[in-house]
Amino acid sequence: MILIALGGNVASPAGPPADTLKRALARLEELGVKILSVSSFYETPAWPDPSDPPFVNAVAAVSSALQPVELLDLLHGVETEFGRMRSAPNAPRTLDIDLLDHEGRVASGAVNLPHPRLTQRSFVLVPLAQVAPGWRHPVSGQGAAELLDLLADRDGPKKLA
Repeated sequence: MILIALGGNVASPAGPPADTLKRALARLEELGVKILSVSSFYETPAWPDPSDPPFVNAVAAVSSALQPVELLDLLHGVETEFGRMRSAPNAPRTLDIDLLDHEGRVASGAVNLPHPRLTQRSFVLVPLAQVAPGWRHPVSGQGAAELLDLLADRDGPKKLA
């Protein structure tokens, strides 16, 4: 299973963040990445500056013949297509797509797998638990719900209607 996280908190050429995420998923399909399932969309307060617009986040299970580095390059290309500008870390952005897990691989270098901060982010773990309830962290063996229980902000993201 390949898992990706999507998020954004400012409008893109495709519209507001939820529309951007939907259109980005469609664009990934156009580029040959098969979307197997998508979580609900969640709203999460911006961090580190909660006065920034809230983020809309989701996780998708996908299938692709691309190797991790190739897939990450494709994901970054889609971000750019939707107006992503890489400036300061954690700055507001139109689209962020992270590669969370690629068939349970553990790697570091050009791509880090599993994503090194996924265990610290309720806005990833909540939708991950929804879209892939049987997923296990490739290093710790813990599931998303178990990892979520370890976080202080485990109730952070709110499901959008």
